[in-house]
Amino acid sequence: MKLKVGILGATGMVGQRFIEQLNDHPWFKIEALCASERSAGKKYSEAANWYLESRIPDEIADMTVEKIDPAVSDRLDFVFSAIPSDIAKDIEGGFAKHIPVFSNTATYRMDEDIPLAIPEVNPDHLNLVNVQKENRGWEGFIVTNPNCTTIGFITPLKPIMDAFGIDWVNLATMQALSGAGYAGVPSMAIIDNVIPFIKNEEEKAELEGLKILGQLRDNKIKFADFDVFASCNRVMVRNGHTEAVFVRTQEDFRIEDVKEEFSSFKGEPQKLNLPTAPEQPVIVMGEEDRPQPALDRDLGDGMSISVGRIRKKKEKLLKFTCLSHNTIRGAAGASVLNAELARAMKLI
Repeated sequence: MKLKVGILGATGMVGQRFIEQLNDHPWFKIEALCASERSAGKKYSEAANWYLESRIPDEIADMTVEKIDPAVSDRLDFVFSAIPSDIAKDIEGGFAKHIPVFSNTATYRMDEDIPLAIPEVNPDHLNLVNVQKENRGWEGFIVTNPNCTTIGFITPLKPIMDAFGIDWVNLATMQALSGAGYAGVPSMAIIDNVIPFIKNEEEKAELEGLKILGQLRDNKIKFADFDVFASCNRVMVRNGHTEAVFVRTQEDFRIEDVKEEFSSFKGEPQKLNLPTAPEQPVIVMGEEDRPQPALDRDLGDGMSISVGRIRKKKEKLLKFTCLSHNTIRGAAGASVLNAELARAMKLI
């Protein structure tokens, strides 16, 4: 029997990606579409401006949108959250009192008893939910996935850290417009332009990965011990975050070994054959001008991260470019994969 799930913020762009990811899912069934009072009571097809290339599934189009209210928990097994951070504290906490919440929102990410998870990288951090439930007196729990920028470079950093160690990381990002939402960046601001500032983005990139790559010890996470320096830029691309990454390793390396570490990297989702897991989480691109968003963002159904331009500057200094689909791997797909891992771990 499929688990019954709800989507909070179902009419927004990430909410739509949740619908796309969950349509015909083998384990989960959409039971409730929740949004603001403005949308509540309308058919989904009337309440949502559908932004994706796919069509609204027929059964979803006819569903009635409900007001976001923890009362719907009574008929759900858990929820996915794509609501704005400024309202998430009370809402997600209100749901977590009753049922699990898998959140794409930043609000709870850095709380010490909240897992911030990339299933291929730190699956053991999901064990924090037992501490969280005891600390907060909740029947449910909250599991978060990181910012879309963080997922893109931290996933390929994991095999590098394990094989060679890391002293520091420097990255410059070229981030897609969809990361700001459909109406997030005015067209006249981005056409013929690059905007070298995205609010709070650099702080997230510099901090979140250290928690993800940290070690869970005695029910607490010991953060990874290296510095991350980030410069984040908005560019005129619809989907797909491209990141130029520079890594100072602790041990020297050969480029052939780095490529092998990337190509052979797999995690629990691949071992468990989870439905949303890409067969190859990190794909090495051999062409000198790849990855490119238009060509590579949809690899692995948008869940694979492409890595190319892998170069050795000098001893212990590695350079590469990575690309991830920011609203799939960097948002809804990441959260769905977290829920699949939680089910496999018998947490839901």
